[in-house]
Amino acid sequence: MNPLLVFGIIAGYFSLLILISYFTSKDSSNQTFFTGNKQSPWFVVAFGMIGASLSGVTFISIPGEVGALISEKEPYFKAFSYFQLVLGYLLGYFVIANVLLPMYYKLNLVSIYTYLKQRFGLNTYKTGSLFFLLSQSMGAALRLFLVAGVLQIAFFDAYGIPFVVTVIVTILLIWIYTFRSGIKTIVWTDTLQTFFMLLSVVITIYIIAKDLNLTPRGLYATMAEHEYSKIFFWDWKSSKFFLKQFFSGAFIAIVMTGLDQNMMQKNLTCKNIGEAKKNMYWFSAILVPVNLLFLILGFLLYMYANQNGIAIPVRSDDLYPVLALRYFTPLVGIVFLLGITAAAFSSADSALTALTTAFCVDFLKLDNKSEKRQKLSRLFVHIGFSVVLFLIIVIFRIINNDSVITAVFKVAGYTYGPLLGLYAFGLFTKIQVKDKWIPAVAILSPLISHVIKIYSSHIFPGYHMGFEFLILNGLVTFLGLLLLRKKKIRQ
Repeated sequence: MNPLLVFGIIAGYFSLLILISYFTSKDSSNQTFFTGNKQSPWFVVAFGMIGASLSGVTFISIPGEVGALISEKEPYFKAFSYFQLVLGYLLGYFVIANVLLPMYYKLNLVSIYTYLKQRFGLNTYKTGSLFFLLSQSMGAALRLFLVAGVLQIAFFDAYGIPFVVTVIVTILLIWIYTFRSGIKTIVWTDTLQTFFMLLSVVITIYIIAKDLNLTPRGLYATMAEHEYSKIFFWDWKSSKFFLKQFFSGAFIAIVMTGLDQNMMQKNLTCKNIGEAKKNMYWFSAILVPVNLLFLILGFLLYMYANQNGIAIPVRSDDLYPVLALRYFTPLVGIVFLLGITAAAFSSADSALTALTTAFCVDFLKLDNKSEKRQKLSRLFVHIGFSVVLFLIIVIFRIINNDSVITAVFKVAGYTYGPLLGLYAFGLFTKIQVKDKWIPAVAILSPLISHVIKIYSSHIFPGYHMGFEFLILNGLVTFLGLLLLRKKKIRQ
């Protein structure tokens, strides 16, 4: 594609986001930034959350994973195995709607980690928020890494501009339209970005299928016979075993949505618990067919490459960008750019806002300061996390070879595991524990879980641990908390 055309598309897109920011930031305050004044329509939140949940990781990594091998030890295609996780998401979202959301609304929380303070104490509260900050910083940076890579291929490489500059521009674009009114702007920009993302996927599927002379019935018949479209894996030793994937999906949904300030902050902008629950139900119902669309797209991308003798990139994440920008028609290139930009920024912008919110509410005592002083502090925090994201992206570019979807879930397994254990213990037991030792448990649990993961294949020959590492980490944290129970004082 012509680099100037790419620049025009990106410039026009962000002009639209900045225009939305202008209208939503009028008369904004700190409450506007953090809670949207609790005036967000549930259907707008539900639709926008799709984009924030999927992100650029889904947009690029999921299609790319279809034709990738599971591992050297498991030389089989991943195919549609990701859909097993998606089915597990439904169980996780049900738990969020009926267990976590009612509790958040009852306590009238701004930062969801305030619950840990009420249940355990100050040390646990700070620990929970700190683990979120760590995980969200890593996750948001990995998602931005994807879109920065695409912009590098589509525009910056043509002018010899270094990747570091691309990253700075990418983060600066987010900062421009979020720093004023935060979550209030995000709710509406996410809705627009979700629309562009889904539109681009549908258009791309239609154009590739037409090029391959596949009608809807023909596409279904082709997928039904092909190894790329295998959904269910029943070998219990495999990392893609159905039960592992299903329950991992449920817990991934609980921690990466229900225990995530980023996602819950949007839910908490709804007017009441009834609308928030309605939002979760519709969001989960729509998310299943949307994920299936991405897998179908991946199937078509590999079919197109194979049929036209195009070499498959070494990194599966590069398949969609390379085909869209170098082999397909300009129309596909345009809708791809709009889609990946929308997908990546719909999650990254809300992540930056959530990081700012969590740090300001959980670590800075702003309540006693003037509105002007609060805004100034919030601004510096916003800038600080922008710098953190920049550094993580650059480091990840140097050291990582995994697909980004795999890297995101690996990070989640280590950082959200302690949160899972803390919330499960707090909600399902009434046991009081020694708050001062909980940070030690939260730090040791991922380390202990990692050692168990290393030796799991020796304990159970041939067994390969996958995303269920998250569940193991949460369980180790839960058991660690049992060791910290306070002794009852006899009367």
